[in-house]
Amino acid sequence: MSAVTPDRLRVLADPDHLPALRPDVAYRSPALGLGPLDPAPRILLLYGSLRERSYSRLVVEEAARLLRFFGCETRIFDPADLPLPDQVAGDDHPAVHALREHALWSEGQVWCSPERHGQITGIMKMQVDHLPLAYKGLRPTQGRTLAVMQVSAGSQSFNSINTLRVLGRWMRMFTIPNQSSVAKAYAEFDEAGRMKPSAYYDRIVDVMEELVRFTVLLRPHAAQLVDRYSERLEKIEGVDGQAVAKA
Repeated sequence: MSAVTPDRLRVLADPDHLPALRPDVAYRSPALGLGPLDPAPRILLLYGSLRERSYSRLVVEEAARLLRFFGCETRIFDPADLPLPDQVAGDDHPAVHALREHALWSEGQVWCSPERHGQITGIMKMQVDHLPLAYKGLRPTQGRTLAVMQVSAGSQSFNSINTLRVLGRWMRMFTIPNQSSVAKAYAEFDEAGRMKPSAYYDRIVDVMEELVRFTVLLRPHAAQLVDRYSERLEKIEGVDGQAVAKA
């Protein structure tokens, strides 16, 4: 089976194998009692490196397995053939369309970027740049929950996750308080690309638990929380032209 599906999604290997997790300590339903659990929370995961052994992708895959364990439906977008913003007229490219459709499908998202030159990578920023605030009358990010993570080749840093928080706020997302920064990521994975038991892995479990909780908690209220006067005005003016302005 190909590692990537025709709609630009990664195929998750061993989706139910969690060797670093203590199942006797983990909750299968961390959001129990916070809101409706059916249907399963829908989470889109983005990563920021195209290397064959991409540690941001490996972290995202571990996160996706945990989210599945917690009862979520997950999709991991593969940005390998995503064009630069404005490279294709009207952004009319299959990968751009796929990314936006997956974002619209999602209730929550996970963004994980490597830190390169003290910042997020161009691949990570490019994906966010392809997610407009408004698309076909819908909003691919507004009102969705967001968890941010980063990987580093050296000592622990928070530059990338701080930038991802700024981007999440700009995209009108509810960015959860917890976060994960994996230092010396090359030492945290085995030959098969699975994360070893560690405090870094435990923090990713914490972050995914929290993302599920906030997603379920906000689910009944998300539309109301992002109901804005200015957007209601835009809808009326879109129908009546300048009727509101003239009134």
